[in-house]
Amino acid sequence: MLKVLVASSKGGCGKSTIASNLAAHSALKGKATVLADADRQASSSRWCEKRATLESAVLPIDATRKGWQQRIPDDAERVIIDSGAGIRASEIAEFLDDIDAIVVPVLPSVIDLEASAPFLADLAALPRIKKGKVAVGLVANRTRPWTNATQMALGEIKGFPFPLVAQLRDTQAYSLLNGLGKSIFDYHSEIVRSHQEDWEKLLRWLKKQG
Repeated sequence: MLKVLVASSKGGCGKSTIASNLAAHSALKGKATVLADADRQASSSRWCEKRATLESAVLPIDATRKGWQQRIPDDAERVIIDSGAGIRASEIAEFLDDIDAIVVPVLPSVIDLEASAPFLADLAALPRIKKGKVAVGLVANRTRPWTNATQMALGEIKGFPFPLVAQLRDTQAYSLLNGLGKSIFDYHSEIVRSHQEDWEKLLRWLKKQG
């Protein structure tokens, strides 16, 4: 069972969108998938409810309640955890004994990079992460690769203590699909396939952690 925590200290970075798309990809591959929602805004839980009638449904679990791990079915093959908004590194320590990897979305702007730097430094200092027991990967989200601002931001992100494992381009499709309980992986048009390719490095990285 692969368990992945999607977490960021910065709100509005697309954390829930990344968590739901990872869950959908797993479910579409035929794996029994759980999306544990530790965010009190419950965006991921609502997404699961909208998806409930599909063959690739994802089981939501309220991870804001104690003992939520005991409600994960024995046959679950993937568990994606959507962390609470504005989580601190010290709070992530509570998850570390029971997860395989952490995905941290980062927005390519000066404000977001400055806000993320202390969080990532604290994360790198946690013992299990420092010893390499839990892998951490950064995802540059809502990028616009054709702009100088994004290129400069990507250079700064590569200076952080964890590897950059994906660059997801900015598109309204994620918001539109999320509202339908769908993901970027539910469709196969040429435009959508180009955005699916953005996820390939992240998916390969996660496969190595399993």
